[in-house]
Order: sequence, then C-alpha cells, then structure tokens
Amino acid sequence: MNKYETMLILKPDSPAQEREALMKSLTDLFSKNGATVISSAVWSEKRKLAYPIKKQKEGVYHLMVFESAPEAVVKIRHALSLNDSVIRASILKI
Repeated sequence: MNKYETMLILKPDSPAQEREALMKSLTDLFSKNGATVISSAVWSEKRKLAYPIKKQKEGVYHLMVFESAPEAVVKIRHALSLNDSVIRASILKI
C-alpha cells in the first residue's frame, strides 16, 4: 500500500450541501476501489484560477490523503475525470 495525495478543484457554484454530498460520494468511490482515506479537508474556498478550466474562473480546492494499491489509482483517476463537478484532479505519490 502506497500513500497518495490528491488535489481536487471543484466547481464553486454548487451549494455547501451538494459539495458535502459530493465529497461523501468521492470518499465512497475511493473505498470502493480499495483505498483508505486518511484525511480530507477544504484547502481553499472559491480561489481564482490562473486560467479558465472548463469555462470556470474560480474553484474550490479540496485536499485528500489516502492509501491505496497502485492499480486502484488508475481506476480512481478515471472515475474523477468522469465526474462533472470535478474541474481538475491531480494524484501524487507521497
């Protein structure tokens, strides 16, 4: 099991309740693929992006740390790319 860190940029226009539901579904996605979420926290609320991404000029940054097998990271990355609420996702090995 390796330790990974993912930075998610979420759409800023969704209400807080929808964002909480999204984070719960993402945590479920991680656990479904065999990953264990160690920590999950909002890194920055409505931060201006350096350049527009998917026609968004602002985003909510969310940092997650998890442990997983390397094979599961590919599945998680693919699932994050399909989610409409996630503007950008970056997964790094710690």
